[in-house]
Amino acid sequence: MNEQSPKLSRLHARVEGRVQGVGFRYFVQESAMVLGVSGWVRNRWDESVEVMAEGERAALERLLDALRRGPRMSFVSNVQVEWGEGTGEWRGFNVRATG
Repeated sequence: MNEQSPKLSRLHARVEGRVQGVGFRYFVQESAMVLGVSGWVRNRWDESVEVMAEGERAALERLLDALRRGPRMSFVSNVQVEWGEGTGEWRGFNVRATG
């Protein structure tokens, strides 16, 4: 029997609310690493946080739950989500410069 590796999915999310200056990016990075998800997170000039992540769909759903919750000092008012197919282009999970 030929076993295939799990299909990668991609999550692109934009998180709005009080999400800058509260450790949100590092919360996302830690959550992603625990879940075995690769990708990146960055602050945006409009005061939101952008997340690009790839992994198994179940792990990404758990990451999305974490994005909606946020760290203790944050307040998430909205999460915009786009799903796609993963490409496997990232290794690890990084905090990127504001963009």
